[in-house]
Amino acid sequence: MARVSSSPVRQFFTFLVFCCLLGSPFAKAENTTARRIVSLAPHLTELVFSAGAGRWLVGAVSYSDYPAAARKVPRIGDAFQVDYEAIVGLQPDLILAWEGGNPAQIIERLRGLGLRVETFAPLRLEDVAAHLRRIGDLTGQLQPANEHADRFLEVLTELRRDYSRRSPVRVFYQISFEPLYTVGGRSYITQMIELCGGRNVFVGIRELAAVVGIEAVLERDPELIIAGLDSVEDLATEWSRWRDISAVATNNLVVVDPSLTGRASLRLMDGARQICTALDKARRTQVDSPPSR
Repeated sequence: MARVSSSPVRQFFTFLVFCCLLGSPFAKAENTTARRIVSLAPHLTELVFSAGAGRWLVGAVSYSDYPAAARKVPRIGDAFQVDYEAIVGLQPDLILAWEGGNPAQIIERLRGLGLRVETFAPLRLEDVAAHLRRIGDLTGQLQPANEHADRFLEVLTELRRDYSRRSPVRVFYQISFEPLYTVGGRSYITQMIELCGGRNVFVGIRELAAVVGIEAVLERDPELIIAGLDSVEDLATEWSRWRDISAVATNNLVVVDPSLTGRASLRLMDGARQICTALDKARRTQVDSPPSR
């Protein structure tokens, strides 16, 4: 039986608010504009390109696959294990790190090698814009970075205005099936759902992501299930045993590209649009169909 990919799970254990390490010599404001950049997270790689600084990216981690030009950047490991010798050999003047995603010991060791490391901790949707502006400032690309950041915030405002007050829909966001992972109330995925007028049925979970039991899903009876999977047919197969769930009974099962919802980049705009569209479809089902329970 097809399984929901568990690879996005790691992407959900930390999300957005950026960190200025004022007490560290490596975090002091510098006049030097970065021209040899290493990125330690796929979403940071995306933001470097969004800022117009992709041509100065000399190293990136695995899964840095967007935009297409990012695939040509030399690999220096992944978000959880890096090749220190390779990084030093690239002579970077700036390393962008994912605080809470990259292990703290990696950041500490790189700083111990005398390298400049700037950390970013995504927690809120709006932080994408703040992080993009920061990268634009670090790379001397503030104007294009500001333009993209402004547009990102405009889209969030437009979606919130158009969708947030519509009739609420109970949503279960599925990261993986075995184990059955979902996002908690502090996740920016929850913020995307709420922006579209939905309600995360596990909003009470304090963790950013957590394993839940199928019984807990049945009890909360979501009207929409959103997941990252190869096809909606595979998702329907996974859930076909639980026809008592409203989302299953009404076929409100939606597949989204996890990179559009699980990476703190400008593409969250596309993910949010997809979620809003899915919620609107579920609302029409609420009107057109009798209750399933």
